Amino acid sequence: MKITLCSWNVNGLRAVCKKAGFSWFYDSTSDVIGLQETKASVEQLDPSLTHKDGYESFFCSSTVKKGYSGTAVYTRLKPLNVEYELPDDEYKGEGRLIHLEFEKFHYFNGYFPNGGAAILNEAGRPTGEFKRVPYKMGFFECFLNYAETLRKQKPIVVCGDFNIAHRPIDLARPKTNEHNTGFLPLEREFLDRFIKKGYIDTFRHVHGDVENQYSWWSYKTFAREKNIGWRIDYFFVSEELGDKIVDARILQEVMGSDHCPVTLTLEI
Repeated sequence: MKITLCSWNVNGLRAVCKKAGFSWFYDSTSDVIGLQETKASVEQLDPSLTHKDGYESFFCSSTVKKGYSGTAVYTRLKPLNVEYELPDDEYKGEGRLIHLEFEKFHYFNGYFPNGGAAILNEAGRPTGEFKRVPYKMGFFECFLNYAETLRKQKPIVVCGDFNIAHRPIDLARPKTNEHNTGFLPLEREFLDRFIKKGYIDTFRHVHGDVENQYSWWSYKTFAREKNIGWRIDYFFVSEELGDKIVDARILQEVMGSDHCPVTLTLEI
């Protein structure tokens, strides 16, 4: 059976639904659609967003701050079980993760933390450290441990905004950003270790080292028009599914957010 999965950081579901580009969501027939940075609780959403014909929908909203973070999943596949957030209380409350167990695999839709603002010294200059990088890396470690536990039962599929560009090829200006969060050595080292654990970056698996393929562009300085972007949105699968990968794409033509959707097709 061939299944298609999509992932999109919408940067505010209530805002993006008013834009022409959001017709992509209404028209999509993918089997599983994961959205990140929804910035809304269910009661704030129009029924057209909480219910998509032919799909079950699941929402995980921030309880620590309204209009912040948040994830959603729409699925035509019947989940056997649904869980929200990570098991560690330290990483609960921001609505960053939805886990659906399907017959053939465990699926995660994640909006992984960013590194936050730079920490300044007494003179007001950047120290090279960032306020939320320790939280970010702790979140990733907790996720990896959880995924590895579940992987003993069946394979893993994880999608979402990882807030990390893995290699220099994954952003337009690596030299300029080597001291910025999202491209720090310890962030990139996590993805190195994640891949060594047996998780496949499906886009690179399909397309190799194709250049100029990004999924996020800053709203500033017309970055999208110039394609000055970062590839920080991914589909990873555990290597048990490596021979099931049919296709993986970045839908750069889909507008509406500062991110674009990414997709994965599996033959299971």
